[in-house]
Amino acid sequence: MSLTITLPLPPKELSPNHYIGSRGGRLGKAAKIKAYRQRARHEAGIAAHVAGLTGGGWTHATIQIVWHHPTKRYPDRDNIIAWLKAAIDGIRDSGLLADDDNVDYPSPVRGVDKLAPRVELTITQLETPK
Repeated sequence: MSLTITLPLPPKELSPNHYIGSRGGRLGKAAKIKAYRQRARHEAGIAAHVAGLTGGGWTHATIQIVWHHPTKRYPDRDNIIAWLKAAIDGIRDSGLLADDDNVDYPSPVRGVDKLAPRVELTITQLETPK
């Protein structure tokens, strides 16, 4: 079983390379994290409801990330995963994932979409190891 949620690209303040001392400081970054996490929680909740998923969250899953940047200057693949920590926590908050400890992340796919920059997260349930 799998489902896909689409989110806007995260704000630059969520980048692992963002300097906290810049405008807004820690409080500005915290507000951006909270908002992006809530957005991911909402989108994951809707997707789970539409798919008819009920009960407890998935214990083992993969999250395939497809990053559609407006230019060819997109972030490194390892930074993309770190940049989406708030979104992954939001997916967990939605109840779709029981925990994010047993989630695997295949290498993110990067592309260019000038008209609709976004990130697509495909969450796939895995069989529980025995």
